[in-house]
Amino acid sequence: MADNKNGREAQARNEERRQRERAIAEELERADESEPPVDPTELAYFESELETLEFPATAAEVVATVGGHEIESVDGTYTVVDLLPDAEVESFDSPAEVRTRVQRPTIAGAMKRVVEAAGEHQSATFGTSQRDGYERTFRELRTIDADDDDEGIEVIADWIIERIHEKETLPGSRDVRRRAAEFCRSNGYSVRNDEWLGI
Repeated sequence: MADNKNGREAQARNEERRQRERAIAEELERADESEPPVDPTELAYFESELETLEFPATAAEVVATVGGHEIESVDGTYTVVDLLPDAEVESFDSPAEVRTRVQRPTIAGAMKRVVEAAGEHQSATFGTSQRDGYERTFRELRTIDADDDDEGIEVIADWIIERIHEKETLPGSRDVRRRAAEFCRSNGYSVRNDEWLGI
């Protein structure tokens, strides 16, 4: 590249993108996930698109800005609108937080459905720890049920949504874990008492 202002700016952008790709790749390696990987380059470009937003940003703002962006994983191609709820109740503090959410498409899609169902009922509000508990339960199901088309994640997401519609409130995190453990055991998956689902 030419040693002028444009060349230096291009080099700086390329270096920043490479650093972002390395950070994403390291994070994906550290995460003990069975979710099919999303290419770190894909996530780095996506994260750079998010820089047009002012953070903290709601999920609805993210969807409005980059909802049509496609993210390819080993399982298939998803748009951001498939993975994030078009809702004000969920917010993100940084582009990295959005990237972390969409790098697990199966779990993100299930959480989108739950958040949108909760948004239909004023009394069904999420606390951060409850949301994290639901997501961790989905991650555990993904690990256990990785070979069965994520049936467990769909079953538990459906169960949560049914409870929201019936009782107009979110089931507790322990109830969700208990239901997930019942699903696992009834389908021949072992769940030990010292595991997250082992209630």
